[in-house]
Amino acid sequence: MKIQEQLFALQDKEYRNFQSELVPEIDRETIIGIRIPAMRKLAKSYAKEQESREFLQCLPHTYYDENILHALLVSDINDYQECVEAVDRFLPFVDNWAVCDIFSPRVFRKNREDLIGRIRKWSASREPYTCRFGMKMLMTHFLDGDFREEYLEIPAAVHSDEYYVNMMIAWFFATALARQWEKTIPYIEEKRLDRWVQNKTIQKARESYRITDEQKEYLKKFKIKC
Repeated sequence: MKIQEQLFALQDKEYRNFQSELVPEIDRETIIGIRIPAMRKLAKSYAKEQESREFLQCLPHTYYDENILHALLVSDINDYQECVEAVDRFLPFVDNWAVCDIFSPRVFRKNREDLIGRIRKWSASREPYTCRFGMKMLMTHFLDGDFREEYLEIPAAVHSDEYYVNMMIAWFFATALARQWEKTIPYIEEKRLDRWVQNKTIQKARESYRITDEQKEYLKKFKIKC
């Protein structure tokens, strides 16, 4: 069975309607409507087939769900060099936040020394979802044991008019406040982020259960008024 036939066999029209509301920038007609658990199961089984390699080379895809499948397949590639090549090949075709955010190669966590250089390049991209992907990988892999204060400069240096880029910066700094408060709070105190990003960071941090009540109250001081 061809992959599109397999995808349509898993179609959930109710979920399709729900998904089209979450990803309004995507043409509704390109959304098949496949729930993520079913898609993950398909990706796991499909990865074993030779056709999956051909699928990864065939870009662009027609359907949003094909892009989700593509991201899941690349995320499961075990060879680091092969994986980053597949990532770079696919990133120019990522055109929405949902595909971007489900795209998380597992092999990256074992190759952080090389990965940080690639993150700097992706985060500096003018392509919004390449930029968002880079910052998401930074947030995923470099806010704990491998954290360095200099890494905060990567998202702080990004200035964009793109909503989904700015949301990622805010998400990053809110997470950084939860994990690395002492190193991150100066960025908020000195108001080094763009106004919208600063205020959204504070909002998201104050909604977090990982931020103390005292910290949440302190953050309120640094909201930038219009």
